[in-house]
Amino acid sequence: MAAGIGLIPGTAQAAGPVAPGGLGVAASAGTPGKAGEQGGAKAVRSGADRTVVTSGAAVAGNPDLAIELDAYHNSAHEVLLVTNVKSAAAALEVTVAWGDGTTEKYTASGADVQSRSHLYAEVGTYPVKVTVKDTTNGVTVVNEVAYVTDGSEFTPHAPTRLLDTREGVGAAKAKVGAKGMVALKVGGSAKIPADVAAVALNVTVTNAAEAGHIAVQPGKDFIPPKTSNLNYVAGQTVPNLVIVPVVDGYVHLVNGGWAPVDLIADVTGYFTHSAAGGYAPLTPVRAVDTRSGLGTAKGQVAGYGTFGVEVAGLAGIPKGATAVALNLTATNPQEAGHLTAYPSGQAAPSTSSVNFAAGQTVANSVIVPIGPDGKITIRNGSWKPADVVIDVVGSYSPTSNAAFRAADEPFRMIDTRQDAWYRTAGPVPAREYLLLPLMGDSAEPVTAWVLNATVTNTRGAGHLSVAPDPNTWTDYQKGLQVRPERPGSSALNWTAGATVPNLVQTSGGKGDVIDFWNQGWEPVDVIVDCLGYYETK
Repeated sequence: MAAGIGLIPGTAQAAGPVAPGGLGVAASAGTPGKAGEQGGAKAVRSGADRTVVTSGAAVAGNPDLAIELDAYHNSAHEVLLVTNVKSAAAALEVTVAWGDGTTEKYTASGADVQSRSHLYAEVGTYPVKVTVKDTTNGVTVVNEVAYVTDGSEFTPHAPTRLLDTREGVGAAKAKVGAKGMVALKVGGSAKIPADVAAVALNVTVTNAAEAGHIAVQPGKDFIPPKTSNLNYVAGQTVPNLVIVPVVDGYVHLVNGGWAPVDLIADVTGYFTHSAAGGYAPLTPVRAVDTRSGLGTAKGQVAGYGTFGVEVAGLAGIPKGATAVALNLTATNPQEAGHLTAYPSGQAAPSTSSVNFAAGQTVANSVIVPIGPDGKITIRNGSWKPADVVIDVVGSYSPTSNAAFRAADEPFRMIDTRQDAWYRTAGPVPAREYLLLPLMGDSAEPVTAWVLNATVTNTRGAGHLSVAPDPNTWTDYQKGLQVRPERPGSSALNWTAGATVPNLVQTSGGKGDVIDFWNQGWEPVDVIVDCLGYYETK
């Protein structure tokens, strides 16, 4: 992640002010890239120039004229270009053609190094061409780099199974061994572009003999995991949505447990460095609750029954939105089964969005393509009825230009189980919230954060709500904050003794502060890992 991310301490917050401090963890997986600095992840470099001699007799006056280029990511849409002109003492004219129809000119006198930034209106690949003219000596040099923006946009994909180790789909027909891994080819599979930048996968672990965890990571070569995407116990089937960068067309899934497990991965969309759908977050809004008849008929969804939900236009979702991000919850199921969310107008896919056991309340974050009529369909894959709850958290559409930037590797923002210099280890109290202030010091504001939230050391049933805080960090420092309203949505649900993760996509509100509400009646520990973020420019 080229742009830096600053973090302010997270503390269990009641009504009073919070003491300042720092997280004590790596704030960013990359170095800030700003104009005048050679920071950020290097995108491309061109050291060899192409020389065009306009007057051969005069070249002797500046025979070593050359131009080297380095391009860095400044933000999702912005490039930092470093031009290194090698020249004898002479007046030079330098022209930068940014590849989007705009040009910039400046003069130099002899050897010259400059940094210039340029903001692209849309993500994509741009041929950046620099021309240096020495009119006195009659020589011109030209160099060019193909710059690819760091930001990527989302294309929805009909839910499709890419991996199922039970059936030999996408990998060998065998469980993934203890501490083992499986490489999954994404680029070029199921009509996903070969140059895909990141992928949204619903990953499910099943047939586990012991407790453990799964990490989903870029590339096909093993990387020792520093974080996890989902946790499981013996006999449990657990899904979780993962957004993960794709490297050379691959991702790999690591079994962090001590016993073999089966793994399933269903794709629901992917990100590319080309114009598609940008993300627009919403303050979580409850769209469906079959227990009360909100958004659909009142009453449990029959076994193998379906119902439609009109999401286009709901809570500010644009009519032209291509996909919706939501939290799908199954509750009061009379028998084990699963729910599947998919675009309206299509046959039900052989995939699952959330799995449940009889009597279990379980939630999962999903990204669902929207059908041509503006609706999605929910199917109960159990033989018996179940209640369904849907909280909408955002959408993807061509009208939003918030592009995704993945962390170079996931990093831990907070873990309430561990001591840090700014706070003493301790769980989030019942009916209170964990305050997580953030500060995006990237070139442009962070629109939304992509996080993996995990609740552990649970002593009773409950659920976690995640929402932007209405206050700024300065408000808390000065004791001027107002108490946030308790959210009416849920991000994940748990029972006593369970460790439950879920993907969370949320804005930081006006002050880049996020609240994690413990909606249970017993204290819980909360862990938050950052997977990336969406940036407007």
